[in-house]
Amino acid sequence: MLKGFRDFILRGNVVDLAVAVILGAAFSAIVASLVGDILNPLLAAIVGKPDFSYLVLELHGGKIKYGNFLNAVIAFLMVASAIYFGVIMPINKITARAKALRGPEAAPIPTTKSCPECLSEIPIAARRCAHCAQPVV
Repeated sequence: MLKGFRDFILRGNVVDLAVAVILGAAFSAIVASLVGDILNPLLAAIVGKPDFSYLVLELHGGKIKYGNFLNAVIAFLMVASAIYFGVIMPINKITARAKALRGPEAAPIPTTKSCPECLSEIPIAARRCAHCAQPVV
C-alpha cells in the first residue's frame, strides 16, 4: 500500500505539478506587484483615476456596481498582457532561436508506399496490394 503511494507521489506529473504551483504562487506576487505598483499608476496618469469602483447604477433601490466589474476586467487584461509580453513572447523567441540553432529535423521514415495500380497506401514490406491484389515490387 505504501509502495503504491510512494510511486504515485514520485511520479513525474505530481512533482512537476507541485513545482508549478509553488512557482505560480511566487510569480503571482511578482505580477500583482507589476500591475498594482507600475501599471495601475501609469493608467492613473493617463486616464486620471485607476479605480472605477465609484461607478454605480441604481435600479429600483438596488445598486449595480459595474465599476467593480470594469476594475476586474482591466486587472485581468493587465495581468494577461504582463504574462504574455513578459513570459510567453520571450520564451517563444528563445525556443525559436534554439530550434534554428539545432537545424532542420530529420524527415520521418516512411512506413507506407503507394500501390502503382490502385494508388492506395500499403505497408512498405507488402508484396501484394491488400485493396486490388496486384503484385507490388
